[in-house]
Amino acid sequence: MHEKIFISGICLSLFFGSPAMASGETPDPPMNQTTPSSQNADYQQYLVFFEKVYSTMDENYFMPVKREGFDRFLEMFNAKIYSQLKGEGKTSDFIKWRSSAYLIDFLKSPDDIFSAFFPPQAAKTYEQTVLGKRVDLGIEGRLVPVGYMVTRMEPRSDAFLKGLRERHIILKIDETPVGDLTEKDIQDRLTPLEGAKVALLYLDPSVKEEKTIEVVSQEYFKQTVFMVPVDVPGIYCLQIQRFNQKTSEDMTMFMSYILKQGDTGLVIDLRGNPGGPPLAAREISAFFLPPKEEFAYFQKRNQPKASLDVPAIPERFHYKGPIAILVNKASGSASELFTGILQDRGRAVVMGANTAGQVFLKSMFPFEDESMLLLVTARGHYPDGKAFSFDGVVPDEKAPEDNIIRRAAEYLAAKNKNRR
Repeated sequence: MHEKIFISGICLSLFFGSPAMASGETPDPPMNQTTPSSQNADYQQYLVFFEKVYSTMDENYFMPVKREGFDRFLEMFNAKIYSQLKGEGKTSDFIKWRSSAYLIDFLKSPDDIFSAFFPPQAAKTYEQTVLGKRVDLGIEGRLVPVGYMVTRMEPRSDAFLKGLRERHIILKIDETPVGDLTEKDIQDRLTPLEGAKVALLYLDPSVKEEKTIEVVSQEYFKQTVFMVPVDVPGIYCLQIQRFNQKTSEDMTMFMSYILKQGDTGLVIDLRGNPGGPPLAAREISAFFLPPKEEFAYFQKRNQPKASLDVPAIPERFHYKGPIAILVNKASGSASELFTGILQDRGRAVVMGANTAGQVFLKSMFPFEDESMLLLVTARGHYPDGKAFSFDGVVPDEKAPEDNIIRRAAEYLAAKNKNRR
């Protein structure tokens, strides 16, 4: 089975129409009991699938899983779970997937709010979300009297690559004038299914020229790093909304500019950042920490620790100025991993509120039917062996969010002044 590893603070619904059960809970049976027959082909398939789910958890979960728990689940499936779902007229696939979700909720630790089972569509949505992927045209905008003005373009989308930019005005979508469409109609047409081709007629105001392009709705990684204006001279602020496989690429673009400005201070705003792949946090650490030193490590049950080192990048990209990192309770996993390591190394001052306390390694285990098991497989550790706390990273300075960027900028400006 192929394992996909990442860190994230995202927690999505199981999309089953009812909440996941707490550990050990079972649904109430309907009045008319229906019990599974051992001769029933569907029932035998349920048992085979449940065994796969259990075995995957038994082999990979961060703490031991008892076979007795699995056996008790099967007893409840036979006595209650099957009868309720079958009595509701659910399909065989629904029964299999929903019961697997019950199984995971029954077996996992009461403190574990992340491990879960996802049916196929929910699994796809989760993976795209946690990895920062999108499938659309990458266009955001608003209606204006002359058309639909583009207010934001995703730089990795097909439309961007073919020349569409912010402030361009879309006049027609597939030969339909945007003036004949509502804003919702426009948004629906700009978010078609993967592989769909859409013809756009737009006006480029800078040259007062109309252009036509055909763009394809395709998967791409969203931009995650953005420059936030700061009115303190010499201080720059980068907001990282989440981590994905292209965060380091986004970061390089902005850091190249900042490094050319001379003596500067840098605010990194990670408030509300739910996380992403641990390798993304590792990669951007290269701008701020010496290369090849241990960054952090994760350790799975009964396995050697898996260390992450600081990547080596060209010296011209190393930032040596003072750093302030802004966090809050919604800063999760990879964002608090990055924050905690830079704080621990004395490389950044941390301001705000305690982070989420979610520095876990989580892995996705897809099954042949495209459903997926999400498991916590390890906890994160500092290089000295200390585990990241469930209480989160504690800021050096507790600060309310009002004007926190300005507060951090003034702190960095004073630090820079003292360095001169």
